Amino acid sequence: MKQRAPRNRTLTCSNEELESLSSELLQLTDPVSPAFLSGRIVNQDLEQALPFLPTEFVDLLILDPPYNLTKNYNGHVIHSRDSETYIAWFHQTLSSLLPMLSSTASIYVCSDWRTSNLIFPVLEKLLQVRNRITWEREKGRGAKSNWKNNTEDIWFCTVGDEYCFNVDDVKLKRRVIAPYRSANGKPKDWEASQHGNYRLTYPSNLWSDITIPFWSMPENTDHPTQKPEKLIAKLILASSNSGDFVFDPFLGSGTTAIVARKLNRKFCGIELNREYCCWATKRLIQADSDNSIQGFSDGVFWERNSLNDQKIQKAPKVSKSETLELFDD
Repeated sequence: MKQRAPRNRTLTCSNEELESLSSELLQLTDPVSPAFLSGRIVNQDLEQALPFLPTEFVDLLILDPPYNLTKNYNGHVIHSRDSETYIAWFHQTLSSLLPMLSSTASIYVCSDWRTSNLIFPVLEKLLQVRNRITWEREKGRGAKSNWKNNTEDIWFCTVGDEYCFNVDDVKLKRRVIAPYRSANGKPKDWEASQHGNYRLTYPSNLWSDITIPFWSMPENTDHPTQKPEKLIAKLILASSNSGDFVFDPFLGSGTTAIVARKLNRKFCGIELNREYCCWATKRLIQADSDNSIQGFSDGVFWERNSLNDQKIQKAPKVSKSETLELFDD
């Protein structure tokens, strides 16, 4: 058991919780319906579960597969492979998921810059590629002989030409540095408030407003590649409607499931690691009493560090160093 600082809010499960929460997990041995899967987590290898999944039930597929890197997932080490082997694996994986997609489904595929080069030809062959989102992953080690790698990609694809995109649900609220007023003195395309001047802007494919979960955030777990709830919320709000079915076949610590529940979507996730599944289940229980998403408030996404005044009023007393990290959003 890790020794953690007193104010560390990283979610964990005791042995008793692991035993109890494991009873909530599914393992598929027979064909199931979308209604049976809705709101559930499948603790199983994806390849083993695939034959039992229904067809054409997914409105939004969020695919966050292992990148072509060597990474330790809670004792299960996945090694990087040569390019051809990884491409073949990704092609087979994506092809096996296509029958689950509705004709109007959208697909988001996460990757790092190296993996992007490998998967793009596959995506272009099997789907309609709409865009590539690049988001700033502000954590990471520096490099003495290269540029620091602090971005990741998300490929936005669709099955066909008819698909959902709710642009008004994913606008970003930004500070106005030089507010311009019209001749009559009224703000032009911005709004004055007690916390400053802000403008709602259309979402672009470059995201610099995302904060990676860290020790003081209740969504944080020990998963090595956990995606932030704010990031997944953008994908779900943009490319699905209330009641739609969101599917994540590499669920990890459960972020897609948690955000889907908070945003009133049906969902199912598949994850091989039992402990990760239990973390996800515990997070789902917590989401029933707290549907907040850091960086998303009153139906609006805020740029990082733009809600400091509001947060400081509600925050517990912490040291100066803790405060700097706690409010980095």
